[in-house]
Amino acid sequence: MSTEKSPAGRRGGPPAPGALLLCRAGAGSVARAARLLHERMLVVGAGAGWSVLVPEGRPWRDGTEPVDRVVTGWSTALAVGAPWPVIALWWDADRAGVGLASGFRRPVGYVWLANGTPAGEAEAMRTFAARLGLDPVLDLRALDLLTEPDPAADAPARLSGVLAVLTRAGVLVPPGLAPGEPADRLLQAARIQPGVRPVEEREGGTPSETPASDRPAPSSPPRPAMPPAPTLALAHMAVGLPLAIWGLRHRDGGWFAAGALLLAHGALGLAAHTLTQPRD
Repeated sequence: MSTEKSPAGRRGGPPAPGALLLCRAGAGSVARAARLLHERMLVVGAGAGWSVLVPEGRPWRDGTEPVDRVVTGWSTALAVGAPWPVIALWWDADRAGVGLASGFRRPVGYVWLANGTPAGEAEAMRTFAARLGLDPVLDLRALDLLTEPDPAADAPARLSGVLAVLTRAGVLVPPGLAPGEPADRLLQAARIQPGVRPVEEREGGTPSETPASDRPAPSSPPRPAMPPAPTLALAHMAVGLPLAIWGLRHRDGGWFAAGALLLAHGALGLAAHTLTQPRD
């Protein structure tokens, strides 16, 4: 898929670090799940059944963590704690990439250099397409073209090509939320979108009350059966512990944060289950 130079490339100068997180769920569900990340974000609808998280990006704007590590940790934590996949688009002055986190499976991703030179493995794109249920012929061919040399496409243009393929899966990113834009412009564009929601917590970390419009109606069809609470909580802890240890050993704040969040979520789930069970 040949793509033109992105607007960021035409303006001259390397793009400032930024990221977008696409979630296959409604904005209300995504906003509630994202509170666990303890990061200021905005969430808006991004097509039928999709939402996009626009982070303020304090970790990479402060220079404490690279953007790719941070968003990989965030997307992993979100995908394990919720029954829907998360697609992370990220970029900085040197590279750009796309990653997919889904459930307890290992995240998969692809990277391009700033000038658009492919720097990943083609097999990753095939796994990306398969996990999202994309068309194994048309969509996969379009993604494969993004892994081939194209002097007319820089890194943000490659990410725009990924978004173009995802439109056939229902993704429709609102205007202004373009790869390569700095976080300030992304937040400004998100604020003017209809139905925008802030991701925030009450003081003390207690999530704010769910708006009445987000609560399921009494006549709603039954939801699919979920694993028992203790099982899910233990699974979160089992995944979170090695992630936290790996992040600590490698001084990787993104993975450490993801592991710590999963550990805390699992511990809270076990505690809540214990308190609600009748005693003998």
